[in-house]
Amino acid sequence: MEKDDFFDVVNVRDEIDSLNPSNKKRLAENFALAAVGSIPWVGGFIGAMVTYKNEGGNIKLNALQTKWLEEHHKKLERLNQTLNAIALRFENLGDEISERLESEEYLDLVRKSFRVWNEADTEEKRKLVSNMITNAVSVQLCSDDIIRLFIDWLNNYHEIHFHVMRIIYQTPGVTRYDIWTNLYASIPREDSAEADLYRMLIRDLSTGGVIRQARNTTEDGRFIKQKQVAHVKKTSSTMESAFEDTKQYVLTELGKQFVHYTMNEVVTRLD
Repeated sequence: MEKDDFFDVVNVRDEIDSLNPSNKKRLAENFALAAVGSIPWVGGFIGAMVTYKNEGGNIKLNALQTKWLEEHHKKLERLNQTLNAIALRFENLGDEISERLESEEYLDLVRKSFRVWNEADTEEKRKLVSNMITNAVSVQLCSDDIIRLFIDWLNNYHEIHFHVMRIIYQTPGVTRYDIWTNLYASIPREDSAEADLYRMLIRDLSTGGVIRQARNTTEDGRFIKQKQVAHVKKTSSTMESAFEDTKQYVLTELGKQFVHYTMNEVVTRLD
């Protein structure tokens, strides 16, 4: 695309107006402004375009400046698409979400979410963020403090972490061997970089309170200690495998909520 053609198709006012497709225009504007205002480059992009238009296109741009504008125009289009999709889902949810959309507490969550959305490297993570903030308006899943924690998880964990969570969510009680074979075709050496990475993934999710080993509970939810079986313990000269196949893993209750509300577009409250 020639530079003149590129700037002809960019109309800043149209871009901003298109962020408000909902019949609930005022509420959609509040949401869109909170989202857009949390992303630092948006103001710089719009300022650069306004300056260019006010100067009548007489500013001489170098190749780097042109590439920056082209790249951020693509980002603005992606942001526009995300906000349009969220606004459409809001329309389908009815009027009961209006009070929540107007609350400053929810708009703070929107700002925090879209900072993470902006930093996400993949469309997969951006989709998880979008699901999280949309479901947070329609379902009182938990306190806003927990939602902020979930947003931090979206920021800190990578796509491979989310793949592991999804496998355990779909098949509770899977072992580390089961999880790996769901992800990859072959088992690597224990001293390989792949095995080190896998140990790190399981450790991250375990210490982060997302997954745990399966344990029996009492009727009131207290974990039962495992009985000590008296037998001669066999010794081994090697350490436990990263792909061990006897210990079962499940999501914590917090982990279940996280997966349920980020990996589903339309959700109901978990019991």
